[in-house]
Amino acid sequence: MTLDPLPLTRIPGTGLPSSALVVGDPARAAAVAELLDEAEEVSHHREYRLFTGSWAGLPVAVASHGVGGPGAILLFRELADAGVRTLIRLGTAGAIRSGIADGDLVIAEGAVRDDGVTGQLLPPEYPAVAAPEAVLALARAAREASAPHHRGIVWTRAAFQPGLLPVTEYGKAGVAAIEMELSALLVTASLRGLTAGGVLVVDGANADDLVDVEATGGYDPHRQVVADGVGRAAAVALEALRLLAEDGR
Repeated sequence: MTLDPLPLTRIPGTGLPSSALVVGDPARAAAVAELLDEAEEVSHHREYRLFTGSWAGLPVAVASHGVGGPGAILLFRELADAGVRTLIRLGTAGAIRSGIADGDLVIAEGAVRDDGVTGQLLPPEYPAVAAPEAVLALARAAREASAPHHRGIVWTRAAFQPGLLPVTEYGKAGVAAIEMELSALLVTASLRGLTAGGVLVVDGANADDLVDVEATGGYDPHRQVVADGVGRAAAVALEALRLLAEDGR
């Protein structure tokens, strides 16, 4: 692997695997890397931490992008510059649609572009869509792992706190969950000709009428049910990358 680093994330400019799993938290990148064979930390600059290894014989990169679309898109672009062609985002999300439990997986078919960055790059009418092959690979991997999962549109939003906007309106439109980075990945992938998708672990409910504060004690993403979901999702995402590579992606 050539270690000549790219300017913003300091990841190697060449020599990376063509398949990558991306996460927000650098510590989560390290945890996912523990699932790989021959895992090695390659670089760590600011929020951008990169590991390589293999999953069931497939060379894989695991990288963290931090919180929010503006910083994340820097990693997505430089991964593409370094030769990565297939990316899956593993993250957490708040449920908007009823019937989605804490720890369940949401496989994104597309995203609402409220990410705070792509609107400055492209007209709002340009869609953020997951590659159909990625959606199907994630769904197959989830079924084979017996992981509770749902498919649907997610809302990528720059602001973490709800504020005054009516979250439930998107729920009425069938949007499954809310998170902060996926649409930036999907738009980047479309522009660069990459294969990309996302699997999100529900760590709470964001629609007011779904939240029982008395019963739950309020938002807490550090519960065991969430950690268990993240573990399942990591294996599902890595297996989906293997299935995509098997299909020539």
